[in-house]
Amino acid sequence: MSAVTVAIPVRNGGTLLERTLKALARQSVEHELLVCDSGSSDGSADLARAHGARVLEIAPEQFSHGGTRNLLVREATGAHVALLTQDAEPADERWLESLLAGFDLAADVGIAYGPYRPRPDAATQVRIELERWFDSLSPDGTPQVERLRPDERALPALELIGRRGFFTDANACMSREAWERVPFREVPYAEDRVLAIDMLRAGYAKAFVPRAAVLHSHDYTTMQELRRCFDEWRGLREVYGWREPAGPGHLLRQLRGQLGQARRELAPTGIATTATTFATVSRHHVARLVGAVLGSRADLLPPAARRRLSLERRAGFAALDLDAPVAQPSTQDPAE
Repeated sequence: MSAVTVAIPVRNGGTLLERTLKALARQSVEHELLVCDSGSSDGSADLARAHGARVLEIAPEQFSHGGTRNLLVREATGAHVALLTQDAEPADERWLESLLAGFDLAADVGIAYGPYRPRPDAATQVRIELERWFDSLSPDGTPQVERLRPDERALPALELIGRRGFFTDANACMSREAWERVPFREVPYAEDRVLAIDMLRAGYAKAFVPRAAVLHSHDYTTMQELRRCFDEWRGLREVYGWREPAGPGHLLRQLRGQLGQARRELAPTGIATTATTFATVSRHHVARLVGAVLGSRADLLPPAARRRLSLERRAGFAALDLDAPVAQPSTQDPAE
């Protein structure tokens, strides 16, 4: 068994996949490279093989976010399995080394993850959004460990929304031993948030490692941003039962707060807060608010409307009962 496998689900990865594979070739830690290709037509599978990957191939209709990642971990030879998406490029040659160091922080760490950093050409509003969120997870830039005390493991899922329940499998690593006990659920969206809750409730800790960064950002149009947020907040509704407040006063306060913070963050960067720049940032936040309000009410919309509003073109709504988790809390912590 190898020490670590890097596993990536792929479909038509293009030039961004190539950048990711080249960055993996420069890593300071030797690793098995495993790719699951779900019907690429652009030569992604051959590109992965050319970079030394072992490639699993499945039909597009067999892909699911949780199920395909379970397949990758099951087929991996590593005692730890690092997970990337095809467009998440390790920021430096010590990415994998830093991510693995998350498991040295405590004996009960079952999953570790790192931040997204904006690509050099990312739009201003995208840069602000990513840096604000991931910097908030560790204001002093040091690794952070989150766990639930035994008496907290029955907390309603809604109380774990935010930092405590956050996890992303676009830049992550998991212990095979932890995964064997707590695998991904086969859910249509937010499989990483669900996994984090299941892991925490099963007595594992999760580690956030700020130095294990990947370049991962998207410059969406205003409508694409709205649709992305529709999918994200539909996921929050499905996973946590969260419904975004929609009162005019609340929305106005949210918008004012976001724009005021953006103005303060832009000031020391030297980026001119011109009318054009500020209008672009304003459109970004308006789109996010509209997408959030609609997405968290996806259960009230007809399937055709959900499909039109979804960036993934997903028409369904699948609420989860995470307060009856698959992995029941252990009477003994994994660290013991």
